[in-house]
Amino acid sequence: MNTISLTSLFSILIFLIILAAFFAAAETSMMALNRYRLRHLAKQNNRSAKRAEDLLKRPDKLIGMILICNTCIIELLPVVATLIALRLWGEGSVLAATAILIIVVLILCEIMPKTLAALYPEKIALPATWLLTPLQLILQPVVWLLNGIVNKLTKTFGVDINESRQDHLSAEELHTLVRDGALLPQRRRGMLLSILDLEKSQVDDIMIPRNDVIGININEDIDTIIEQISTSQHTRLPVFKDDINDIIGILHMRNLSRFLHLEEPTKQELLKLCQQPYFIPESTPLHTQLFNFQKSKERIGLVVDEYGDVLGIVTLEDILEEIVGQFTSDFANTTQDITPEKDGSYIIAGSANLREINRTLKWNLPSRGTKTLNGLIMEMLEDIPESSVCLQIDDYLIELLQIKDNSIKSVRIMRKHGKEKEDQETENL
Repeated sequence: MNTISLTSLFSILIFLIILAAFFAAAETSMMALNRYRLRHLAKQNNRSAKRAEDLLKRPDKLIGMILICNTCIIELLPVVATLIALRLWGEGSVLAATAILIIVVLILCEIMPKTLAALYPEKIALPATWLLTPLQLILQPVVWLLNGIVNKLTKTFGVDINESRQDHLSAEELHTLVRDGALLPQRRRGMLLSILDLEKSQVDDIMIPRNDVIGININEDIDTIIEQISTSQHTRLPVFKDDINDIIGILHMRNLSRFLHLEEPTKQELLKLCQQPYFIPESTPLHTQLFNFQKSKERIGLVVDEYGDVLGIVTLEDILEEIVGQFTSDFANTTQDITPEKDGSYIIAGSANLREINRTLKWNLPSRGTKTLNGLIMEMLEDIPESSVCLQIDDYLIELLQIKDNSIKSVRIMRKHGKEKEDQETENL
């Protein structure tokens, strides 16, 4: 050792510090890489990304190789530092040299490189693969031996490294990734989140209640039926006898041209144009029903309860609106259920669906359990009010305007301005 010059010892010390910093940064940056972005880069024929992806297929081997190299370097550092101290200041300086080395290693070989690697994983990890890949091949026998010992030890504690390694996202994790991490325009992000949220809702959450269903009562006279068909704004109408539970079929307007031009249109001719009704259990999740519509080539279905009674109807358009939003430009101005007032309040029909109100006005009225505004208010009051009353539900001030036939027909709702402003600021962020 005395034959090695002091300059050479300093060069070796600096080189070892650089190597230790490199392996510390390489370990942190490789573990911090976004696996899905890495996969995307690899598909674009990025060679460094391909090498990184290959290395991360067995992270236990990668970490083992890095630790072997780093441990050897850390063990050599105090030896070289001691030789330098002995040359410069004699035996009494060894303790001081060790203390200085600890500080240097902590700052230059641990804290600083790992911090930079965590902040810029791609910029460090991808170039590092040029050295890590050949090193893994060279040290493969040693890594295999050490990993074999580690695997045996971990199995004694009931842990299997091969089975524990997973690279899949759950639905909740994917939801969080899209909401918080996806670099997408707000509208596209909202559509993706809506698709993920389909499984949380059922068809009875978005169906048109039976009381609001517009259909053809075949027991009406033919002139009334023809007038209803001619003025209808819907492309499909259910056909029934007096009550929608006695359903006959579904009539598609595109099949009515020949019928309307008959000299004497009859109910029998109309019934020939009806298609078989399509029934949907009320508890069917929306994402399941979307695929069922696609599979059955249907666009409208009747929602039934466990007893077979019709609760309402749901269409393919209703499910698509859950994903892309309302097709109209300003639903609050076009629907008959919601009427905006000059003072900022809204006149809302008691039969209005709570989900539609929340989605249209960006509100947060409780929508678990009850489906309509009428049901929510009665649930809160625990009674059928005999006269107009006022109440507050969360941050919403509600005044009952019209009560008829044991149900609430219309209400006035105003949201507290402070809460509305706070939510608006949160949305802008």
